[in-house]
Amino acid sequence: MLKIILQDPRYLYPFNERARDLRIQNTPLWLLQRDLLAPYVTSEREIPHRVEETELSIIQEACIVYRDNLYFNQAYIDSFIRQAKTKNRPSRAAFSPTDPAFREHALPLANSYTPGGGLYFADLWYYPNGFEENSDPLIIDLKAHEVGYYHVPTYMAAEQGDLVFQVPQRAMLAIDTWVHIFIADMVFGLFSQATAVEEKLEDPFFKMRVLAKALFEGKQVLSCSELVKIGRNCTIAPSAIISGPAIIGDNVTIEAGVVIDNCIIGNNVNISQGCELMLSVINDGVFLPFRAALFMTTLMDNAMVAQNTCLQMCVIGRNTFVGAGSTFTDYNLLPLPIRALDGDGNLSETNRPVLGGCVGHNCRLGSGIVVSPARTIESDVVIVSSETRRVITHDVRYEDSDHHNLRGSELHQRLYPRPGEAGSETW
Repeated sequence: MLKIILQDPRYLYPFNERARDLRIQNTPLWLLQRDLLAPYVTSEREIPHRVEETELSIIQEACIVYRDNLYFNQAYIDSFIRQAKTKNRPSRAAFSPTDPAFREHALPLANSYTPGGGLYFADLWYYPNGFEENSDPLIIDLKAHEVGYYHVPTYMAAEQGDLVFQVPQRAMLAIDTWVHIFIADMVFGLFSQATAVEEKLEDPFFKMRVLAKALFEGKQVLSCSELVKIGRNCTIAPSAIISGPAIIGDNVTIEAGVVIDNCIIGNNVNISQGCELMLSVINDGVFLPFRAALFMTTLMDNAMVAQNTCLQMCVIGRNTFVGAGSTFTDYNLLPLPIRALDGDGNLSETNRPVLGGCVGHNCRLGSGIVVSPARTIESDVVIVSSETRRVITHDVRYEDSDHHNLRGSELHQRLYPRPGEAGSETW
């Protein structure tokens, strides 16, 4: 089957980079898509923006067509292709607004879905005999179920006791904002994988295998090699505590007192003494000095978070440094809805009662910075902690970077300009 990739030319703020080039689950999105579709396709074609209809009209063979800003997991794409082939009709992925996972996590802030007939359509099609103008909606049940992740005291939220995610087994969403990266990595990624393991544990044979491994290795059940996958050439201190399901890559150093719970750790990562990581995705080349704490946070490749820093529900870009003693908060002290930039660049409600911040690529943040919920710092920004700039209460753009007023500003290069600016791609 032929695979057709439609380019999405939009840059995601604050990264100033296309969604396809950002990492989800420690893998560039375009590569993740390729690997999941590999069992089905024999050739591929990438179609540039603005010439899609002309290129598609000449396709006369079975093909799958998708926009390159889509994230999906294996369970979703298997179900979509299987059901589309059974129908043997041109089909387009569609969602019901009553699906809890789509309604709660994929739809807020998004602008990639096309509404129509009471449904929302994604840019994913299957054509059994070549391109056709009309296609039938194909609704795939995401099989979502409620998972609690945070107990809320009554003084924080009198109407609810637990914060919950609607976790799908079949995950699919468009990456239109940085919040969708958080959702893809955490809710549709780590949480979904953990619930899949819980379901597998209902199989008595799998449960016996896990128990046998734990008994043989002399470890707790959640720490045995059946649930914690460790790569080659890793150095792990005996006092480190690692609970699965977790994946640890190659050439990883984990030092004394480290606690890791349900995380993905990439290759060539160094985690120093006393760090605590829970439900986080740590990409290749990351360095965490002692006593850094991460909760439901993504660190992209070659980021560094210095000692005594706390990141909660955040996304940090590649080659970015976060100074010692910094804190990214995730809860509005006044009962106001948390808002973030949507896919159209407007402030909209995130549908999240708690949410951290986002830092772009190639940033340098000084020590002792406090970042308010859902605030963003654009790529290539330098923030020097001072009496007038210690608490970040508004989004920080490149023009606001402190390095413009410092001697040696030319030493900090701008690597991620906005679309249309010097050095950026043009479409």
